[in-house]
Amino acid sequence: AALWRHTQGAGETGDQEGIPGEAGETGVWRGGASMFMRACRDKKRKVFVCDSFEGLPFDPREPAYVKMDYLKVSLPDVRKNFEMYGQTENVEFIKGWFEDTLDKLPSSQFSIIRLDGDMYSSTMVALNALYPKLSLGGFCIIDDYILPECAKAVTEFRATHRIEEVIVDIDKQGVYWRKTKAVTVK
Repeated sequence: AALWRHTQGAGETGDQEGIPGEAGETGVWRGGASMFMRACRDKKRKVFVCDSFEGLPFDPREPAYVKMDYLKVSLPDVRKNFEMYGQTENVEFIKGWFEDTLDKLPSSQFSIIRLDGDMYSSTMVALNALYPKLSLGGFCIIDDYILPECAKAVTEFRATHRIEEVIVDIDKQGVYWRKTKAVTVK
């Protein structure tokens, strides 16, 4: 609940402060956090809902939970959830593996990126693709920071790019920080 309240706060703060850009979530499961983000933001701002909609990609370096079927929720099921709660306005569903889709998102700027990819590789791909497009003052929310693989990706990315903004704990599971310096990723 705290992570969702923070997502709401990030959306409302971004709108109030006029932080430019769209919102994007990577790894949406059933779509709840993305729907909540849509409901809390100016409807003129797009929300990108990015997922394979087939579960997590297999990677032998990742823990066994990546093979769990409960993480597989189809795009039609997620879309139906958005429709059921009336949160379809200015939402774009992006189906595919992050390494194949995130670089191609039709947005040059984000005010919120919410990363929920569980794995080291998914987190790193999302940070590399989206963090350079995060506006100054924008929010980077990491849902699965409690997972060692996710935390490792965040720590390495921040060290590589000399990101020094304070990481704020949300609920002993997720974290966020606000971007204050431009970052270029090669």
